[in-house]
Parts: sequence; C-alpha cells; structure tokens
Amino acid sequence: MRKKIVAGNWKMNKSMDEAMILASEVVHMVKDEVNADVQVIIAPPALYLTTLQKHTGPVSNMGIAAQNCSNKASGAYTGEISASMLKSIGVTHVIIGHSERRQYFNETNEELAEKVNIVLENGMTPIFCCGESLEQRQGEGFFAFVASQLTEGIFHLSAEDFGKVVIAYEPIWAIGTGLTASSAQAQEMHAYLRGHLASKYGQVVADETSILYGGSCNEKNAEEIFSQPDVDGGLIGGASLKSREFTNIAKSF
Repeated sequence: MRKKIVAGNWKMNKSMDEAMILASEVVHMVKDEVNADVQVIIAPPALYLTTLQKHTGPVSNMGIAAQNCSNKASGAYTGEISASMLKSIGVTHVIIGHSERRQYFNETNEELAEKVNIVLENGMTPIFCCGESLEQRQGEGFFAFVASQLTEGIFHLSAEDFGKVVIAYEPIWAIGTGLTASSAQAQEMHAYLRGHLASKYGQVVADETSILYGGSCNEKNAEEIFSQPDVDGGLIGGASLKSREFTNIAKSF
C-alpha cells in the first residue's frame, strides 16, 4: 500500500524562535491527533534542521526534510550542504527539484538526477518535484513536459532505487496566479504520471509510488484533493507555517 504523506515546506521563513514554537506545536498536534499511518514531514530552513530533528525524531510518524542539497559529495563548494552532512544530523527526506529551485537557480534535470543519486546513496528519501508553468499549461504538450522531467531526472534508477522515491506534482500555473487547479485536474495529472511510471517500471512499482500534490492545498480543499485515487498526500507551502491548519491537512485522509 502506498504511503500517505503530508510534507510542509517552510521555504525561507521563520526566525529560530518562531521555528521552535511552530515545530513544537506541530509535533504535539501530530502525536495527539494524526493517524499513525500518515507520515508527516517538515522541511525547515537548513539552519534549523539539527535542532528541530530532536523534536520530530521521537514521533514515529514524523520525519524532517532538507529543502535542497548539493549534487557534490564534498569539496570546495562554499555555502553548499552535502547529503552526507544531512544524513549525519538525522534528516530523513530531501526535496529535489522544487519549482523555485528550477526557476530561480536554473537547476537542470541532469543536475537533479545527480542529487537524487547522492540522496539515495546516503540512505535518505528524495521528494522529486515536477510540474508545468502557466505558459506551458495554456499550450500543448504539458503532459509530455512533466513526464520528461521524470524521465530525465529519475528514470535512470533501478526499480529497487526508484521504489525509494516520492514524487510531488506542482501545478505551477495554479500557484500565485489567481487560477485554481480542481481536484479533477490534480487527479488527471497524477493518473497520467502514474501511467508514465508504469511504462518504465511496471504497474506494480507504479502503484506503490506515492505522488503528492504540490498546489495550493489548504485545510478547506485537502479532503477533496486527497480523496482522489492517485493523490497520496501533499507538499504544502504557506499552510505549513500555521500549525493548526497544517495538522488539519494531515488529518484530511
């Protein structure tokens, strides 16, 4: 059975004190209110990972994620953080290829494939992001474009390694544009991507792969979105900065 996952991407938000308060609230709410079969992940700024891991570690269905990592193992790469460093402080997941990393930092599928490799080599779970822009959505071939991100970023993996990857679909066209992706549109893309996975790895592997929805998911629409047969949870942005709303999203299955 596929894992149900709700991951909160805090992005570049919160002071240390604010992060401590938010993490503490989420940990207690998850422990008391969220079913044990739902995996809850928080992805704070890298500066806070060590401290917050100590809070999430004791809760069996919680994990902590880095928002990025280097594609290099070590060396003279000032400002970078390696996968082995993240592993050494208890990080369980790493977000790879978020739309903002692709857009603002020009990360290529080739570079992201290297990051996926090094995350897996260090025993962590990549959350591999894919998605199309508004311009692409309004044109033709947007399904094929998103599929190509998977093909170029993770289809080099063996079936065994691929089974350790989580996918997050980001409808970039519906984030901050005033447009809204319906639950039917989310299901349509998730089903398409699962079919694309099956074409490479077979239906059994595809059916075991968790695909998260990374659009504008909140406590009001999460239940409807998560009820779709190919949606296995969410990669949550702004709503993850509010402990009650984020917990309510995790309770939406």
